[in-house]
Amino acid sequence: MEYHKKSQNNEKDNYTVNDSNRHNIRYSFNNQYKMDSIAEKRIIDRIRVKTDPRYGVRPVARPIQEYISKGVINLDKPAGPTSHEVVAWVRDMLHLNKAAHSGTLDPKVSGVQPILLGDAVALSDALKNVDKEYVCLMEMHDDIAPQLLEELFFEFTGPIYQIPPMKSAVRRVLRVRNVHYLNLIEMEERSVLFRVGCEAGTYIRKLCYDIGEVFCMGAHMRELRRTRSGHFSERELYTLHELADAWAIYEESGDEEAIRKIIKPMESALSHLPSVYVVDSAVDSLCHGAPLAMPGISSFEASIHEGDLVAVFTLKSEVIMLGKALISGEEMITSKSGLAVSPYKVVMKPGIYPKMS
Repeated sequence: MEYHKKSQNNEKDNYTVNDSNRHNIRYSFNNQYKMDSIAEKRIIDRIRVKTDPRYGVRPVARPIQEYISKGVINLDKPAGPTSHEVVAWVRDMLHLNKAAHSGTLDPKVSGVQPILLGDAVALSDALKNVDKEYVCLMEMHDDIAPQLLEELFFEFTGPIYQIPPMKSAVRRVLRVRNVHYLNLIEMEERSVLFRVGCEAGTYIRKLCYDIGEVFCMGAHMRELRRTRSGHFSERELYTLHELADAWAIYEESGDEEAIRKIIKPMESALSHLPSVYVVDSAVDSLCHGAPLAMPGISSFEASIHEGDLVAVFTLKSEVIMLGKALISGEEMITSKSGLAVSPYKVVMKPGIYPKMS
């Protein structure tokens, strides 16, 4: 049994679930149930300066080899291989030294699997705790009325207790995970199709088991597909076959269009983080691991809170580092001196921008 994408328009994505023993179960992905989109960022300009075109380059304009080695792919992982196998195939196909995924999917699970390429692997910490969304096909072990199941879904929304399954890569200790929404899509006999948005680290297989336990009848997960990971969604998703075709076109003809369409600049993976932009003269010191002081900031996002993980960019929108905010955005508005961001993970190599004179 497999999920198949049927069609797409501005309002909904239609799917069918194929099972040779049952009729097709159809459902619609409605935008009102999607995860909260990233709110429009309010950027505060502190210093209005221009960037020197002699240094650095806009991410979309990077030469193709640099573009690939600083890229991210929103990959549609197929059911069957492990996440690590898929990453290895992508790495070897693109002739890279390293690649990584941002959140493991079990072998039988398909769907959204962001792949970080080359230098972009340094950004993996920024993606590992983002919220997820799944569509799950659950099999109840006895008959149940849909309205009773919907009532229980409401009870399972919010903080829930979970112990990871026996086959898991983490310690089996009781922990709390948040379920943001749990919506019944369709039900046919004992087959239940539902959508769930949840905190990272929520086990959907265990969620199905617990739902069955509450009804004292049992239930198990038959199939699972991830439809969202942070801001990566099915709206722009690419298969391994599409990646292989785009790479073959580039290798045979030098045509970069298809490969640039599938691979996005690594900066696109950071749109969920608060952002800070710095003047050219501050870039090189940050590349050497120095903290960011207020005089080096050109603009920043007003919603920054002290302790937030923030992304620090050049004026050409190249990511320099991930850092921890030492003060809030409100304090940045009034501060003229002092440290604003401490380095957490430096991404840009030194020497691309001139040293501060």
